[in-house]
Amino acid sequence: MATNMLETRTGQVMHVIRDRIERRTLTPGLRLPSVRAMAETIGFSKSTVVEAYDRLAADGTIRSRPGSGFYVASPLAPLALNRLGGAVEREVDPLWMLRQSLADGGKRIKPGCGWLPDEWLAGDAIRKGLRAAARDTRDRALTGYASPQGSLPLRALLARRLAGQGVDAAPDQILLTDSSTHALDLVCRFLLEPGDTVLVDDPCYFNFLALLRAHRVKVVGVAMTPTGPDVTAFAAALTEHRPRFYLTNSAVHNPTGATLAAATAHKLLKLADAHDLVIVEDDIFADFEHAIAPRLAAFDGLDRVIRIGSFSKSVSAAIRCGHIAARPDWVEALADLRIATSMSGNPLSADLLHGVLTDGSYRRHVETLRARLARAMARTVKRLRAVGIEPWIEPDAGIFLWARLPDGMDTVRLARAALAQGIVLAPGNVFSTGGAWSDYLRFNVSMCDDEALFAFLGDACRSVG
Repeated sequence: MATNMLETRTGQVMHVIRDRIERRTLTPGLRLPSVRAMAETIGFSKSTVVEAYDRLAADGTIRSRPGSGFYVASPLAPLALNRLGGAVEREVDPLWMLRQSLADGGKRIKPGCGWLPDEWLAGDAIRKGLRAAARDTRDRALTGYASPQGSLPLRALLARRLAGQGVDAAPDQILLTDSSTHALDLVCRFLLEPGDTVLVDDPCYFNFLALLRAHRVKVVGVAMTPTGPDVTAFAAALTEHRPRFYLTNSAVHNPTGATLAAATAHKLLKLADAHDLVIVEDDIFADFEHAIAPRLAAFDGLDRVIRIGSFSKSVSAAIRCGHIAARPDWVEALADLRIATSMSGNPLSADLLHGVLTDGSYRRHVETLRARLARAMARTVKRLRAVGIEPWIEPDAGIFLWARLPDGMDTVRLARAALAQGIVLAPGNVFSTGGAWSDYLRFNVSMCDDEALFAFLGDACRSVG
């Protein structure tokens, strides 16, 4: 019996070490905790830890240096994101959310997804642009590489559009990317080293968490309020964690729909200046605004703020074209990274996007979207309240509604039950660094017109009433 118990505890210690290696907490060449320290940490005897270390050394996972200790020896296994950040259950983590939303579900109802229905997007304008590209006798857009920063006409257009939001950026301060996610990935490569800390809102867009996890950094959440992050908590996090940058949506926040207040923006920028903090502002939902909200990039003048965005939500997700606006010297370095990691952008996508944005129909398209979303927002708020689900706020614009379920309801279990009925929900904990907001759901109001959704939610809420 004693031998079996020792084997079990030895195996547990070995599992702890291997798990830390898989999670990149321990990397090749790093020294393991001493036998005494490990024993005190996990509450087992030193002899158990010695046995575990010896077995790990025998199979080549670690190696012993006489008089110095034990060190990680094995090459890192391929990175598996689902093994990292265990605060959220694997079935309903950020990557699960994206897989379910992107899956070809046939008649799946997707109030948890993050984009508009296909028929709401600019399909006719894109078809018109494709026909124009096919008639163009120049082959550059069809067969060639893009320039290092991407299409100059599109960058000049983006500069004019940014100026309309109060962001002063010359075309040479803009780099085209494959998407806003690609833009953020390049910024992470540019600014981060493994082990750095990044601040995010809590809640925040769940793919921010998945992407930052892939960059092997520590993610710290700051409580979100209806006017932006809690400034007191933000200041405390800067002092305690010394983050490399803060990542946020400011104009139309995902998932809450909140809008940054000017007073909050000024306080954040003063704190950023005092702590030498970079801010990365994702502005992908800008065109859904009815009135221009405060922008950190506008107040800052792109000194320590990097602005990223794309038109995948308002034009088409199939045209993979995002952008970064930043200081000229940073843009040059980011362009080098883009060349090193993906060689060149897509000139056809850039030309298509430029054509859609300038053919005269885009303004009318966006005005139609705003009106349609306003109606969908009002309708969804009313129907959710009718079944006992209360919005956190009623957003001024955008596609998202952040709403609380009745007491005692766990949205993780609810999401599993919904998926069995062909409904994709977005449970609150996937948007949180610590798995909080477990009684909230994010609703995409453009996807909330199916009676089956509200019948399901009504039955679920009545079951705990």
